[in-house]
Amino acid sequence: MNTMDRKIAAFTRLLTIMDELRAQCPWDKSQTLESLRYLTIEETYELSDAILDKDMDGISKELGDLMLHIVFYARIGSEKGAFDMADVLNGINEKLVRRHPHIYGDVEVADAEDVKNNWERIKMEEGHASVLSGVPLSLPAMVKAYRIQEKVRGAGFDWENRDQVWEKVEEEIGEFRHEAVNGGSKEKLEDEFGDVLFSLINYARFIDVNPEDALERTNKKFIRRFKYLEQEAQKLGKSLREMTLAEMDVYWNQAKKME
Repeated sequence: MNTMDRKIAAFTRLLTIMDELRAQCPWDKSQTLESLRYLTIEETYELSDAILDKDMDGISKELGDLMLHIVFYARIGSEKGAFDMADVLNGINEKLVRRHPHIYGDVEVADAEDVKNNWERIKMEEGHASVLSGVPLSLPAMVKAYRIQEKVRGAGFDWENRDQVWEKVEEEIGEFRHEAVNGGSKEKLEDEFGDVLFSLINYARFIDVNPEDALERTNKKFIRRFKYLEQEAQKLGKSLREMTLAEMDVYWNQAKKME
């Protein structure tokens, strides 16, 4: 069996298993589009964790879980007479061909940036009311900010270089500090702090750093170091509240060196 036949056989088996589960398993029979939604979000975050951990086996497993969800949604869609798996696949196939005229047409591109710009232009030609209409409202704020900035860049609205962006970062930090020092209202502080974050995310984009990934790596790093601190305190028979900051700092630095 060649590679393509192997892939088709595996996908066909999944579709068959899904049909059987939907017909015979009480739990699978009871699921709806709405009940699966939060589970899909959870699976997506688990995939994100595996990617950040560079866990290839974990990535494969989580992709399988997500594929199950996609097949599940398509099965429910077919029961409603709305769409089936063929519609889902044909839809994405046609969109990919339409939005890659440099592959399937006669458009020439110089680099990946040209491809992204063409993608946004084609989306507008397809009838999207705004460049930003494709940004989900329910995205986490940091991810949403990053996607907004990517989208408007595709429409030609962007800074020319990173130095300009850093100047904006310093400007926003200055405005936030002014409000903090001078007793600005909660609303004003929140507004200025949001501007600081938005500008930092923008700078991260210019230096090709994904801010969501960067912050999550820092979260994981902090968790590792704090757990080490807790373990060492336990060995001493102390709670963290019984330790001085200087004592805790010793173990914190030990945790840093261990990394």
